[in-house]
Amino acid sequence: MSNKVIYAIYNDDDILMDAVKKTRAAHHHIEDVFSPFPVHGLDKAMGIAPTRLAICAFLYGCVGITVATSMMSFIMIHDWPQDIGGKPSFSYIQNMPSFVPIMFEMTVFFAAHLMVITFYMRSRLWPFKEAENPDVRTTDDHFLMEVAVKDNEEELVSFFKNTGAVEVKVIEKN
Repeated sequence: MSNKVIYAIYNDDDILMDAVKKTRAAHHHIEDVFSPFPVHGLDKAMGIAPTRLAICAFLYGCVGITVATSMMSFIMIHDWPQDIGGKPSFSYIQNMPSFVPIMFEMTVFFAAHLMVITFYMRSRLWPFKEAENPDVRTTDDHFLMEVAVKDNEEELVSFFKNTGAVEVKVIEKN
């Protein structure tokens, strides 16, 4: 089995969007698209499912507010109760209005930091990772669509030339 892919290179994002729609309509599998900037609507045109990172952010925020509540209850009520400004030191509920800023900050802290870690793990962006950019022009002004080749190499090359590709390459991928 060969690991051939086609690199269809475009020089305009609108032409790329039309090519992605035509490629999906022709039932060809798009491996990836490389672009120098985010293209609005490209993920929907490629058929990529919506991200679930917002669910992770909510769960991480819940962990943050739980840690903040537990920490403040232990420190300010059980471990070292103090009379600050006449506030009672025997009940967390009576002191909770003064703890709201801490709870908010811990929620944001946990959500932000754990989301960064989740994003890097989900994107497989490890330290010292080799770049996977197939063509350096995609960091400047070109767009590249990578499509898997089965047994229809000549058909795909002519198909992508008809979609407006500036350049079409067949590459043996490792």
